[in-house]
Amino acid sequence: MVLTISPGHMVSNWYIADKKHLLQMARSAIEYGLLHQQVMPINTSQLSEHYQEIGACFITINKNNALRGCIGSIEAHRPLAEDIIYNAYQAAFCDPRFPALQKKELTQIKINISILTEPLLREYHDEQTLIQSIKVGVEGLIIQDGANRATFLPSVWGAISDPREFVKQLKLKAGLAENYWSDSICCYVYEVIYIEE
Repeated sequence: MVLTISPGHMVSNWYIADKKHLLQMARSAIEYGLLHQQVMPINTSQLSEHYQEIGACFITINKNNALRGCIGSIEAHRPLAEDIIYNAYQAAFCDPRFPALQKKELTQIKINISILTEPLLREYHDEQTLIQSIKVGVEGLIIQDGANRATFLPSVWGAISDPREFVKQLKLKAGLAENYWSDSICCYVYEVIYIEE
């Protein structure tokens, strides 16, 4: 089990102390989903106040060091405990890129939780300024123009280390042309607390 904190980000001690519980919560949500084909119910009022705080996370499931599912929330809009449970279920059973997880795979998967800091809106006059300004390996990026929106977690830098390619691929993910830019594009950056099995 590993906890990695993006450089420059201050984190509450409770994340560190409760990392095992956070991972167990995600795994329990997947096990419950296998049995009941629905999201595990949770009463956050019975949990410690930390879990009742509004938070956003992504759940990534890997199998044999390959992606098996990844779903998350870009913006915090519900208690972190609820977000972990919901996104764990979604990553296991509803990621359109993969078939629903099977019971026989439970012992073969590793779960990663990425807890997002609040996205900060940054103004870039052009794409080159964005490419030169983003912190490679540290910041995640959200690009939005109207209904088109997508994000890459900071972990994606491990696969796409060139900032220009990073931005190009993110625009394609958002349904925009790779050379698209306009004054209406909004760019948000954030950092991530990683908790891994």
